[in-house]
Amino acid sequence: MRLYTTLTFILMSYVVIAQPCSAGMAGGYPCDGYDLLSHIPLSTFNAGSANDSWGWTDPQTGKEYSLVGLNNGTAFVDTSDPVNPIYLGKLPTHTQSSLWRDIKVYNNHAFVVSEASGHGMQVFDLTRLRNVSNPPATFTEDAHFDNFGSAHNIVINEATGYAYAVGANTYSGGAHFINIQDPLNPVDEGGYSGSGYTHDAQVVIYNGPDSDYQGQELYFGNNEDRAVVVDVTDKANPVFISDFNYSNVDYTHQGWLTTDQRYFIIGDELDESSFGFNTRSIIADYSDLDNPVFHDEYFGTTAAIDHNGYVVGNKYYLSSYTAGMRVIDISGIATPGSLNESGYFDSFPSNNNTSFSGVWNVYPFFSSGNININDIDNGFFMVRASVSGTDTTPPVAVCAPYTATLDTAGNVTITGSNVDGGSSDNSGFYSTTVSPNIFSCADVGAPITVTLTVSDVAGNSSTCTTEVIVVDNSLPTISCPGDMTDNPEPGSSFFTMPNYISAGGVVAADNCDVVSLTQTPPAGAQLSLGSYTIVFEATDPSGNTNSCSFALTVEELGVNDYFAQGLSMSPNPASDFVRLSSTNGTIDQIQLYSITGKTIDQGFSITTEGADFNVAGLQAGIYFVTINNTVTKKLIVR
Repeated sequence: MRLYTTLTFILMSYVVIAQPCSAGMAGGYPCDGYDLLSHIPLSTFNAGSANDSWGWTDPQTGKEYSLVGLNNGTAFVDTSDPVNPIYLGKLPTHTQSSLWRDIKVYNNHAFVVSEASGHGMQVFDLTRLRNVSNPPATFTEDAHFDNFGSAHNIVINEATGYAYAVGANTYSGGAHFINIQDPLNPVDEGGYSGSGYTHDAQVVIYNGPDSDYQGQELYFGNNEDRAVVVDVTDKANPVFISDFNYSNVDYTHQGWLTTDQRYFIIGDELDESSFGFNTRSIIADYSDLDNPVFHDEYFGTTAAIDHNGYVVGNKYYLSSYTAGMRVIDISGIATPGSLNESGYFDSFPSNNNTSFSGVWNVYPFFSSGNININDIDNGFFMVRASVSGTDTTPPVAVCAPYTATLDTAGNVTITGSNVDGGSSDNSGFYSTTVSPNIFSCADVGAPITVTLTVSDVAGNSSTCTTEVIVVDNSLPTISCPGDMTDNPEPGSSFFTMPNYISAGGVVAADNCDVVSLTQTPPAGAQLSLGSYTIVFEATDPSGNTNSCSFALTVEELGVNDYFAQGLSMSPNPASDFVRLSSTNGTIDQIQLYSITGKTIDQGFSITTEGADFNVAGLQAGIYFVTINNTVTKKLIVR
């Protein structure tokens, strides 16, 4: 991770602000024990509100990606470096916008549902995120399941490869079973409506304390006024096991099992507003699944409404709307009254009221310990648990070689991140500098040794060295004159190719100021009558090439040609005065052009006998004289 107080990304219209939690604040957000790594506002996603979130770790690269639910689609963010996230792009909603969208992952695919009418289930191949050439991209779904329209949520049991759409317009809003073992070809396998509408659920292969059901696939549903347990091992014959009721019920919203599957922690979304108490979590003892019983209830430190909560080890990560993410220590859950808040990060700092603003979801399952937070109003956040105590441990500096490419001006500046090969610090924050870091054309070629310095927020630092190779990939620029027509030399049937390069007709330049030019056919070549493509190639010292060309037509003087009717131009080549004369016809107009097509005003004096003009002030080279807008003759000035 890298610490930058203001790091602006070219590809993203936001400023990343990473700040440790100090004196109860991190970058303007209240906190306790959790540092702010980065923040992406809704405007970057071009969205009006946020909702669910999830995560995916690429099994091939180990990179972590966050899946961000929005009112108008699903955004994908590379959060493998959580201080410098990269917004890769968005999968637009299948039909229309909606406040509700839910995402889960199985076998490197994302499955997305929404309460938008006719939305169905979108399937997106997450491996496409490995190579996004120009983020943010607009993605298309890889498959679509339309056996239901809207759905409030989707639950996936990764152990079996089954998805369960809940709150859909099928099976009375109960579970709709979908076999997703082949992600791009979902198969409808029926559903369960026996317990009515399910708002959210968790489905697991049970290995808890009740030996009657070990090894079975069990569905733990949150069904508005109670929690239910259903055996869904046989999709054709789901079996109801039990339901659980508790006091002061208003809306049984969501729940999650503890790691040992003995306790089920339930969130009632409306009890705070209906009964006036602080954030409440209900703990049910599921030791006997046929007869679950009330075990305990935990009241938080604010009056905020609880939403989604997840268990990781001995911590319960709760999205608590206006109070942000609250982390509950559940290590003593077996003893009633022992739960306590161990930390928080509040992405909605304006208040902790009992209202539906603030955090919708948190995703605490990344193995790195980084946590994504999706805030309805304020967008996407990455946070991490703070390092406690005095930090005297220096960062671990890890270097990597780097190839720096010169820009079109022949310069390049690198940053510490370019040569950072995976440095780390126990705090999760570090900054980098590299020296030297500015290079030019003179540095192309041999490797240059640079030093990376890695520093943490406590002032500890370490260094390493690596090599930078400077390369120039910029093509030279080159321009050619326009197409031409010319004639064989007098008394000859061949046209002798001039040196258009030395005459100044071809112009080339390069970011490193050195370029060589070649002409094909070369100067002096004898061309017979016909049409030719004259090609010029520019090559810079790094071997980059570019070319241009023009068409040359060599033709005989025709019977209607002015020169065949007594029009002459002499001397040619010339160094001072040139005389044009005609014994048959009148010269009315003369234009002189450079080989690049630029008009040159020589103050022509035209009489009935012809015209005289001075070329002594012209640069040596090839020019063209056009008479009466009809015939053009080459003039060589020495």
